[in-house]
Amino acid sequence: AAENKFAKFLLSCLKCCFWCLEKFIKFLNRNAYIMIAIYGTNFCTSARNAFFLLMRNIIRVAVLDKVTDFLFFLGKLLIVGSVGILAFFFFTHRIKLVEDTAPSLNYYWVPILTVIVGSYLIAHGFFSVYGMCVDTLFLCFCEDLERNDGSPERPYYMSPELSEILLKGHLEPSKSADSQG
Repeated sequence: AAENKFAKFLLSCLKCCFWCLEKFIKFLNRNAYIMIAIYGTNFCTSARNAFFLLMRNIIRVAVLDKVTDFLFFLGKLLIVGSVGILAFFFFTHRIKLVEDTAPSLNYYWVPILTVIVGSYLIAHGFFSVYGMCVDTLFLCFCEDLERNDGSPERPYYMSPELSEILLKGHLEPSKSADSQG
């Protein structure tokens, strides 16, 4: 019986380790493919460069991750909620404009739940593409910060709007230096 408990404990530890490894590899894969698209280097080089770039900007990564996760959650919730409410009104004949086209149902919860699940899957697909765009722009932003300093010799390549939003603390000293010189 003791060996069985130990085997269960060992199996639980291995599950935890493999779960962490899977999350890390998914994170690394996504960013490695972004670096491959930007630079055209091989997978291992891109994965290493992406990993070290993100580790040098770990606080920005954490903030961006949490903010985008929250905004994507709100977006999905808004889409699924509004589609669910519209489906409810449609199937219960409460929308006078389409009252004639709505089918007459005795039990309308199954089609409403089907529409809600379908809208979630579609919203998730769109937000996944948008999330990849956010990650790509973030990696480009980090690269731009490392390669350029905002001086006339090495200006930032990011848009002025993006630099105004993300570089508030970094631009203050250079503005004061420009006004003195």
